[in-house]
Amino acid sequence: MCCTGVRRDTICRENRREEETEMARSAGKGKEPGVVHEPNLATILMVERAIHKAKGYPTKRQLWNSLPRRVQYQTFNRIIEYLLSSSKIILNDREIVWVFPDNPKLKKLLRTSHRVL
Repeated sequence: MCCTGVRRDTICRENRREEETEMARSAGKGKEPGVVHEPNLATILMVERAIHKAKGYPTKRQLWNSLPRRVQYQTFNRIIEYLLSSSKIILNDREIVWVFPDNPKLKKLLRTSHRVL
Protein backbone atom coordinates (compact mmCIF):
# COMPACT_ATOMS: atom_id res chain seq x y z
CA MET A 1 0.00 0.00 0.00
CA CYS A 2 1.08 3.52 -0.77
CA CYS A 3 0.54 6.61 1.34
CA THR A 4 -2.66 7.33 -0.64
CA GLY A 5 -4.17 4.00 0.35
CA VAL A 6 -3.90 2.58 -3.20
CA ARG A 7 -1.73 -0.34 -4.20
CA ARG A 8 1.60 0.59 -5.84
CA ASP A 9 1.03 -1.36 -9.07
CA THR A 10 -2.19 0.59 -9.69
CA ILE A 11 -0.32 3.89 -9.37
CA CYS A 12 2.42 2.68 -11.71
CA ARG A 13 -0.15 1.71 -14.37
CA GLU A 14 -1.89 5.07 -14.07
CA ASN A 15 1.42 6.94 -14.32
CA ARG A 16 2.37 4.91 -17.38
CA ARG A 17 -0.97 5.75 -19.06
CA GLU A 18 -0.51 9.45 -18.28
CA GLU A 19 3.01 9.37 -19.75
CA GLU A 20 1.79 7.61 -22.91
CA THR A 21 -1.04 10.13 -23.30
CA GLU A 22 1.36 13.04 -22.85
CA MET A 23 3.77 11.57 -25.41
CA ALA A 24 0.91 11.20 -27.91
CA ARG A 25 -0.12 14.83 -27.34
CA SER A 26 3.42 16.14 -27.73
CA ALA A 27 3.93 14.15 -30.95
CA GLY A 28 2.09 16.74 -33.00
CA LYS A 29 -1.54 16.56 -31.89
CA GLY A 30 -2.42 13.33 -33.62
CA LYS A 31 0.14 13.54 -36.39
CA GLU A 32 3.21 11.39 -36.43
CA PRO A 33 6.41 13.42 -36.07
CA GLY A 34 8.69 13.41 -39.08
CA VAL A 35 6.09 12.16 -41.57
CA VAL A 36 7.58 12.38 -45.04
CA HIS A 37 5.24 13.19 -47.90
CA GLU A 38 6.20 11.05 -50.86
CA PRO A 39 5.40 12.56 -54.25
CA ASN A 40 3.56 10.59 -56.88
CA LEU A 41 4.64 10.34 -60.50
CA ALA A 42 2.15 12.94 -61.73
CA THR A 43 3.54 15.51 -59.28
CA ILE A 44 7.14 14.79 -60.29
CA LEU A 45 6.26 15.17 -63.97
CA MET A 46 4.40 18.40 -63.22
CA VAL A 47 7.53 19.86 -61.58
CA GLU A 48 9.74 18.68 -64.46
CA ARG A 49 7.41 20.34 -67.01
CA ALA A 50 7.41 23.54 -64.97
CA ILE A 51 11.22 23.61 -65.06
CA HIS A 52 11.19 23.05 -68.84
CA LYS A 53 8.58 25.77 -69.46
CA ALA A 54 10.33 28.35 -67.28
CA LYS A 55 11.70 31.20 -69.37
CA GLY A 56 14.76 31.64 -67.19
CA TYR A 57 16.33 29.75 -64.35
CA PRO A 58 13.87 29.93 -61.46
CA THR A 59 14.73 29.74 -57.79
CA LYS A 60 13.06 27.05 -55.72
CA ARG A 61 10.54 29.54 -54.35
CA GLN A 62 9.69 30.93 -57.81
CA LEU A 63 9.26 27.43 -59.20
CA TRP A 64 7.09 26.35 -56.28
CA ASN A 65 4.84 29.39 -56.73
CA SER A 66 4.55 28.82 -60.50
CA LEU A 67 3.24 25.24 -60.24
CA PRO A 68 -0.26 24.78 -61.67
CA ARG A 69 -1.36 22.75 -58.61
CA ARG A 70 -0.57 23.37 -54.96
CA VAL A 71 2.08 21.03 -53.59
CA GLN A 72 3.23 20.90 -49.99
CA TYR A 73 6.68 22.44 -49.67
CA GLN A 74 8.01 19.28 -47.99
CA THR A 75 6.86 17.21 -50.98
CA PHE A 76 8.30 19.79 -53.38
CA ASN A 77 11.67 19.58 -51.62
CA ARG A 78 11.63 15.77 -51.93
CA ILE A 79 11.09 16.15 -55.70
CA ILE A 80 13.97 18.63 -55.96
CA GLU A 81 16.21 16.23 -53.98
CA TYR A 82 15.23 13.41 -56.35
CA LEU A 83 15.95 15.50 -59.46
CA LEU A 84 19.32 16.56 -58.00
CA SER A 85 20.32 12.99 -57.11
CA SER A 86 19.30 11.69 -60.54
CA SER A 87 21.39 14.45 -62.20
CA LYS A 88 18.45 15.97 -64.03
CA ILE A 89 18.94 19.40 -62.48
CA ILE A 90 21.68 21.36 -60.75
CA LEU A 91 21.46 24.32 -58.41
CA ASN A 92 23.53 27.25 -59.59
CA ASP A 93 23.47 30.17 -57.13
CA ARG A 94 20.00 29.11 -55.90
CA GLU A 95 18.73 28.87 -59.49
CA ILE A 96 17.46 25.58 -60.89
CA VAL A 97 19.05 24.53 -64.18
CA TRP A 98 17.79 21.54 -66.20
CA VAL A 99 20.80 19.54 -67.42
CA PHE A 100 19.28 16.20 -68.39
CA PRO A 101 19.85 15.44 -72.11
CA ASP A 102 16.28 15.12 -73.35
CA ASN A 103 16.61 17.09 -76.56
CA PRO A 104 15.49 14.88 -79.52
CA LYS A 105 18.43 16.01 -81.69
CA LEU A 106 20.88 15.25 -78.89
CA LYS A 107 19.32 11.82 -78.32
CA LYS A 108 19.68 11.00 -82.01
CA LEU A 109 23.28 12.21 -82.02
CA LEU A 110 24.13 10.10 -78.99
CA ARG A 111 22.43 7.06 -80.53
CA THR A 112 24.24 7.32 -83.87
CA SER A 113 27.66 8.35 -82.62
CA HIS A 114 30.59 5.99 -82.08
CA ARG A 115 32.25 5.69 -78.74
CA VAL A 116 35.92 6.69 -78.61
CA LEU A 117 38.03 4.79 -76.12
